[in-house]
Amino acid sequence: MIQWLLAFSFFLHLVATVVWVGGLLLLTLVVWPEARALLARQDQSGLLLDFLDRLRKRFYPLANLSLVVLIVTGLFQMDQNPHYDGLLQLTNDWTRAILLKHVAVLGMLVIGVAMQWGVMPALERAMLLVRSGRESPDLDRLRRRERQLTALNCVLGIVVLIFTAIATSI
Repeated sequence: MIQWLLAFSFFLHLVATVVWVGGLLLLTLVVWPEARALLARQDQSGLLLDFLDRLRKRFYPLANLSLVVLIVTGLFQMDQNPHYDGLLQLTNDWTRAILLKHVAVLGMLVIGVAMQWGVMPALERAMLLVRSGRESPDLDRLRRRERQLTALNCVLGIVVLIFTAIATSI
């Protein structure tokens, strides 16, 4: 029974990874470059801002759900792994790779919190001003900050995948 549960846990873990890291890669490598190009042409209609706002509102709940799935399945998988010797027991290469992976995940969590409770609300307020026809001096700075944090999160996601690959190969 435990093998089926472990296999299902791996499946859910992989799907959550694809949603979280794949979404970040898509935003960083595809959406933001195109959005910058359109904004450079001064999209006066506001449709691009609406699109980015809707995209953001759809992605973050999926990313948050993925995070919960990753934590639950990851803890279960770690407990079932024969290389796991206990919390913060760095007795082998596997435990060191997993520790570094978790440090990168923690960095992603910190960035995600900063985005969702700092940058995003400020960006939404700035976009409300623009939609109502008023100036928002912070809009460009907030968009740039969002792109920077998303790109940093993307880099950390790749680091997570690298340490996952290292741990898996052991």
